[in-house]
Formats: sequence, C-alpha cells, structure tokens
Amino acid sequence: MTNLIEIKGVTHAYKTPLGPLPVLNNLNIAVPEGEFCAVVGPSGCGKSTLTRLIAGLMKPDRGEVWLHGELVKGPRKTVGMAFQNPVLLEWRSILQNVILPLEIVAPSMSKADRVARAEELLALVGLEGFEDKRPSALSGGMRQRASLCRAIVHKPDVLIMDEPFGALDAFTREDLWQTMHELRKKEPFTCVLITHDLRESVYLGDQVIVLSGRPATTQYVLDVDYPGSREIDGLYTPECTEMLHTLRDQIRIAQGRVQEEAA
Repeated sequence: MTNLIEIKGVTHAYKTPLGPLPVLNNLNIAVPEGEFCAVVGPSGCGKSTLTRLIAGLMKPDRGEVWLHGELVKGPRKTVGMAFQNPVLLEWRSILQNVILPLEIVAPSMSKADRVARAEELLALVGLEGFEDKRPSALSGGMRQRASLCRAIVHKPDVLIMDEPFGALDAFTREDLWQTMHELRKKEPFTCVLITHDLRESVYLGDQVIVLSGRPATTQYVLDVDYPGSREIDGLYTPECTEMLHTLRDQIRIAQGRVQEEAA
C-alpha cells in the first residue's frame, strides 16, 4: 500500500524568550493512502504542531514532510482541516459556509455545481433543511457537522482533524463518530486525527500512533483490529478493551517522561 503521508526525521522547536522549546524530535510517521490515522499523546507533546507541518502551514527545523510523493513546502489545496471550534462565519448561511473553500480553490466551478456539491454533503450528515440557517441557530454538534462538510467539500486527499469532537457531549460525539464512517464510505480520503479520547482513536482509527513526552517522537503504533463492523457496541468487546488498556499504558509511560523532564 502506498504511503500518502510521510514524516521523515522531523525535528522542531519554538523560539521563546527563554530559548528554544523542543516539541518534536526525529519524528517518523507513515500513513498509507486511504487510512485513518489517530494520534494520541500527553498534552503539549506536539500533536497540533504535527498537523500544521502536514498542512504546510509551517516548516520543520529538520526533516521532511511528504504528501503524494511531493515535498511539502507550503499550504496545499489538497488538504482539508477541521478543528475543535467549527469557526463558521455568522454572516454566512450554513450552505454558504460549506461552499467557501470551493470559492477559493475552485473559482472556475459554476455556482450551481458548488451549491449541488454542498447540498449533497449536508444531506449526507443529516443537515438537509438547514442550508439557509445561520450558525448560531444550530447546536454544537450540528455546527461541527457543517464544519466537516466544509473541510471535505473540495474533495481533499488528506483531512486533518485536530480534536474536532472534544467539546461535545458523549452522545453527540459518538453520533459524529458514526457520521465520520459514513463520510469515509461516500467520500474516500486519508485522515490524520488528533485526539485525547482513546475510545475515539480505536473506533475511528486504522492505526493509532502514541507520541512520547516532549520533545515527541513515535513511542508506539497500534494497528487497530476492530471486531466486526464499526459499531459503537464493538468498543465494549474484550478485543477493544485490550487495545484501550494498551494505549492507556503507553500514555502513562509518555506522561512519566514529561514529569521526569519537568523535575
């Protein structure tokens, strides 16, 4: 299977008044095309930095980031992004918010085709009939659904998700997990998900990468062998319980490293 994303020996530090703050150290990650990669690790270990590097929003101090066999040197139209805060524009309707990326990356696309594409996605995530509503008229879960539609409306090769469900209640979160699986069936893409929720990582991920304490490197990679079809009930099976225990143990190890460094 061809790797769509390759992180090769990436090292990065932020400049601070007290000197460099190392966040990534010789990080190596490979994500095959079409796979869903979940990334977990201690707070502050560099997970969000990783997403910005993949998206081309910043460059590493050392090492390389490759997408589709091309070195990432800047922002790319083939990447979509979704965040914990949907960041929808209140002065635009939900439909107009979803269309926005097409106006930027596909200016030659007709208005009718843009509308049809957005309406197709909104119907797919259960927002049919809400196209003309303003973001403030929707619940948090509904706004996040619209945000997901906006992130993939231009059919990106890669979807980067930085804790998109972290602020939602448990039931809404699980509902959106199932929505993500439906989107993957209809809209194939390679995904990198940053999350603190281990259940989310196992339910959505084909692989789960555990980052070490800062400066982060790849501590552990779990290949997810989900029991049966991707149903929520599968999370309560012995197979998933064992995977969750493994990830929890790895996170504890990573947190121990953070504590040692801070001592």
